[in-house]
Amino acid sequence: MDTRESKTAEEKKQHLKEEKLPEEFAHPEPDAEQPEAKRPAKGWHWLVLGVAILVAGFLLFVLLPKIAG
Repeated sequence: MDTRESKTAEEKKQHLKEEKLPEEFAHPEPDAEQPEAKRPAKGWHWLVLGVAILVAGFLLFVLLPKIAG
């Protein structure tokens, strides 16, 4: 990665040309270097969502009336 502060005019021009090029969609499959992109989700997000809903329900129906009352 280039961390220099300033670029020459030619480097700026080349950078703008590279930025304007469209992405390559010829190979839509994940790279071999990214095996995590091929793995399906394991379902942990549903567990986290369920626990969050249970905690929210507990707070609303058990603790909130005690605090307000």
